[in-house]
Parts: sequence; C-alpha cells; structure tokens
Amino acid sequence: MIKNILFDMGNVLLYFDRQRFLNRLDVTEEEKQQLLRRVFLSTEWVQMDRGTLDEPEAEKRMRADLPEHLHTAIHALVSEWDEPILPIPGMYELVEELKNAGYGIYLLSNASHRQHDYWPRIEASRFFDGTIISADEGVMKPGAEYYLRALQKFGLKADECFFVDDMPANVEGAAFCGIPGAVFFGDARLLRSQLRSAGVNVSE
Repeated sequence: MIKNILFDMGNVLLYFDRQRFLNRLDVTEEEKQQLLRRVFLSTEWVQMDRGTLDEPEAEKRMRADLPEHLHTAIHALVSEWDEPILPIPGMYELVEELKNAGYGIYLLSNASHRQHDYWPRIEASRFFDGTIISADEGVMKPGAEYYLRALQKFGLKADECFFVDDMPANVEGAAFCGIPGAVFFGDARLLRSQLRSAGVNVSE
C-alpha cells in the first residue's frame, strides 16, 4: 500500500529548461551553445549538485574558459536561473490533494546547496514533509545510496513509496531499491492516472 509520494524537483514541480534560460540572454546562437556546454553540461555543474563545489567557485572556473562579455551570462545561468520560478501546470494542485489525503510528501532532488534559498519560493514546498538534497548528502540519483539514505532519513519503507522523476534513469534507480515509480512527462493529468494505477487515492 502506497503511503508516501516522493517527488523530484526540476521539470516535475518547476521548469528547469536550459534553452528557456539561454533564450533570456542577449547573446548569439553560437554563444548560447558555448554557454550550454560550459555551464549546464560541465563537470562543475555536477560538482555543485554533489556538494563539492559552490556557485562562486564554479562561476570562476567557467569564466576562465569564456570571453569576458559572457561572464554576466554565466552568473545568470548559475545563480539566477530560478528568477522567476516557473511551476509545472497542475502540480501544485496534485501535491496539495495528495497531502490533504494523508500521504507523506517528500522531495528527492539532485541540486546544489543554493536549493535551500529558492525552495521556499516554490509554492508547493509548503506541503512537503521532508527534503533530501544531493549536495547536502554527497550522493546523487540514480545511485542506490541516495535512495537508501532517503528511506532511512525519513523512516520510510520502499514498497510504501511511489517516486516521480522526469529522468528514466532516476526512476529505474529507485526501482532497483524497491521503490516503484513513474517517469514524469510534464503532464499532471497523466501522472494522476499513473498514481491511480499504483493504488494512490487521487482524483482524475
């Protein structure tokens, strides 16, 4: 019996759209590709999520590889991508309904330490019973240690949880640890159907 719903954050509760963030910038298409590779697809980004590197140091390293006129853009992508926060339609209502129905609601996110700054600005955050952030723990999805640590931290049983993430590898990682789940495709109505199929009491 499912008692707890575990949510990813980016592209589940809020949009984390690299192209959208790049399109905000006054740069050329070629420069957007440079920024995509050097910021979002960099080892520094992964290190921030693992908690081994903070934003100022990451920005410093990225700036060293790109021309000075792109340094402001680097800062915007690393430290200001959440301004504004763009919620996924229908997810606030879904989380609220699940909370009111008595389910435990938890966040499992690969994110840097700065997540603690913008998390309160995500409206659905008010419904969460607990969060586990990769940078705080030094482990990341889809590694098994991440999920096992989340279960231990919150005192949950794997077969009583249902995990929602936009990355198939992360959902598979949870399944490897005995946690059923579903890949989220940006459609809250489809997710409601998937939850009902798993025995979760939620409306259409």
